[in-house]
Amino acid sequence: MKGPAIFLAQFLGDAPPYDTLGNLAAWAAELGFKGLQIPTNGTRLIDLELAAASVGYCDELRGRLAEHGLEISELSSHLQGQLLAVHPAYGALFDSFAPPALRGKPAAQQEWAAAQLLLAARASANLGLAVHATFSGSLLWPMIYPWPPRPPGLVEEGFAELAARWRPILDAFDQAGVDLCYELHPSEDLHDGASFERFLDLVGQHPRAHILYDPSHLLLQHIDYAGFIDCYHSRIKAFHVKDAEFRRSARTGVYGGYLDWQARAGRFRSLGDGQIDFGVIFSKFIEYGYAGWAVLEWECCLKHQETGAREGADFIARHLFRKTDHAFDDFAAASADAAGNRALLGLAPRANHHKE
Repeated sequence: MKGPAIFLAQFLGDAPPYDTLGNLAAWAAELGFKGLQIPTNGTRLIDLELAAASVGYCDELRGRLAEHGLEISELSSHLQGQLLAVHPAYGALFDSFAPPALRGKPAAQQEWAAAQLLLAARASANLGLAVHATFSGSLLWPMIYPWPPRPPGLVEEGFAELAARWRPILDAFDQAGVDLCYELHPSEDLHDGASFERFLDLVGQHPRAHILYDPSHLLLQHIDYAGFIDCYHSRIKAFHVKDAEFRRSARTGVYGGYLDWQARAGRFRSLGDGQIDFGVIFSKFIEYGYAGWAVLEWECCLKHQETGAREGADFIARHLFRKTDHAFDDFAAASADAAGNRALLGLAPRANHHKE
């Protein structure tokens, strides 16, 4: 496992050191990060179209980061992935994710998002990246709770359409040799293991359809986030290290009661301040041979982002460890001896039936 890396989306701003990729790289390196997960909406951090067309541009970008001792862990197209599938109820809320010329034009936004994702496949390949991070989008989220009762076939139709939109994009990522990782996230149609499995079946168990694992979203859904790794480790190719807590309340629960983040029963916290057992998570990933990055995603309703980033780099570094190559009790192990083993079991030596 590689790390620590940091997702830059929550830090990008107009004032230094958050205003340019160069300033962010210097800042992240000083904090101890080794990798950057770079959002691709807009051109402030990366020109996605140019990266898809020019290996030279990608080499120059990688070189600039290498001067700070940094690599790109993944590119992110979360906002573009969201626009690939938007229920009309959320059209106005997601309108700002699209270029200004496409505001209020959902069909054009979907077409733009698909083109962006195709660019992301080529850009990732040109940058030498094996993994890309995104959202699935959501056609069914307003129907997440089955009241009023959903008409027969509604869920099937929604997932069939979602799979149809993603299949050519998955094929493009396959041609580029890059795994496409969906962050399983409430408000996305792919938000848990069951919904991912349904989608996976409809895209023919596509070899490039994978998971960005974020335990915070699983904890807030009351999913066994450690057991999830046992179930899906072969499909987990990306990892957001993000903490969360769920404080049982007599007033509100997993739906949040329309409260702001500080007042909700379930809320995101900086690393080490929540309830997630990262010792178990990192141990499972290392046990299963996860070879991707451990990427800090800072989202906390209490702690300042600068503090969260500084503490997060150290937190991840302390959880990375080298897997042992021998058993702890090898020093006391006896040598292999078949006859001796039979004697220990109180058995006579095996008869030799070999004939010359």
